[in-house]
Amino acid sequence: MGRRSDRAQGNGARPVSAADESHGANTRLVGAGRREEWTGPVVNPPVWRASTHLYPNTAALREGGKHNADGRFFYGRRGAPTQWALADALTELEHGAAGTVLYPSGVAAIAGALMAVLRPGDVLLVTDNAYEPSRVMANGLLKRFGVESRFFDPLDVGGFAGRFCERTRAVLLESPGSLTMEVCDVPSLAAVAREKGAVSLIDNTWASALGFPALERGCDIAIMSLTKHVGGHSDLMMGAASAGERWYGPLRQTAQALGQVVSPDDASLALRGLRTMGVRLEKSAGSALAIARWLAGREEVAQVLCPMLPGAPGHDLWQRDFNGGCGLFSFILKGRNAAATARFVDALTLFGIGFSWGGYESLALPIDPSAIRTDSSWPPAAWDAEDRRGIRLSIGLEDPQDLIRDLERGFAAMERE
Repeated sequence: MGRRSDRAQGNGARPVSAADESHGANTRLVGAGRREEWTGPVVNPPVWRASTHLYPNTAALREGGKHNADGRFFYGRRGAPTQWALADALTELEHGAAGTVLYPSGVAAIAGALMAVLRPGDVLLVTDNAYEPSRVMANGLLKRFGVESRFFDPLDVGGFAGRFCERTRAVLLESPGSLTMEVCDVPSLAAVAREKGAVSLIDNTWASALGFPALERGCDIAIMSLTKHVGGHSDLMMGAASAGERWYGPLRQTAQALGQVVSPDDASLALRGLRTMGVRLEKSAGSALAIARWLAGREEVAQVLCPMLPGAPGHDLWQRDFNGGCGLFSFILKGRNAAATARFVDALTLFGIGFSWGGYESLALPIDPSAIRTDSSWPPAAWDAEDRRGIRLSIGLEDPQDLIRDLERGFAAMERE
């Protein structure tokens, strides 16, 4: 958990220019969170494995409980310099954030953020192309706690205001959408939510704060799975939520009430991954775009769902609102059944078969989003009755030409009965 204001107040911090907002993304990634009192004479913050924080006397013990902020030792659940450095770095990268709360997974971050803003009797509006665990949470955990969830078409900006009622408390967005990659007009949807007195939360894992400055675009809380791009090496699980002054306090208090804490060893891995996130995103996004262009020319492909690709659904909004992309996208096969899709994926040798994404290795996953939509006919533009089978690719750091040759093997295997 980290606050931007702590840095401004001093406390022996490095000069702000070490990660100044006027600097480029990679310069900020190098300097963010590296306060001198946390790093000492070394480059990286050491790993502080500490549950108990000791006090010199009882007066200091009494005083310690009064100051609930990063940089203040109290007890291990409130973190230590390794976790504080990571939270501080993420806060610096999210323009407009007052602080960041860390969670043991991306799903935990979504749950923690929603529980910070919702109460029994509230209505939550959920984008109908949300990450499947978000849907499960809305229909299960939140329902058990008396929150009603209603799903909406994120592309229907004109009808969005009509989805609100006097009990609507929050809106959960995701852009691009999970699996089907629709890009919604986040600034417009967030503006409507604000006019209606609702909190707007966004799962911003796909682009990260580097590719989509969510708070600057009008959202109140930006959620990210650090398991993906920040970790970058498929060896840790973690999540984060960043917010401005209004919501940082409730996020922090709710996380502490739930006993949420992350391992300092994992925080150290996330800090290491953070330093190279910019160059990894640039590489994977460039390779993904090259592969998307190649797929768009294949006769077996009905549509490529890659917002970075000119002419693809959502490209204009992506070009308007985003500063970058990543290696995750999907494509739809023409009239293929599940067996043909399985043959395609099973034939791949460079692509692993597995969940998650954002690591250095490429992954492929057969998908059928119709099973996780409230309206089975939505979205009709991309998923008609004959073209429901698709494949999601996470492009890693391999050479794109090698990945294309691997995909050619998949297409060849798909045609064999």
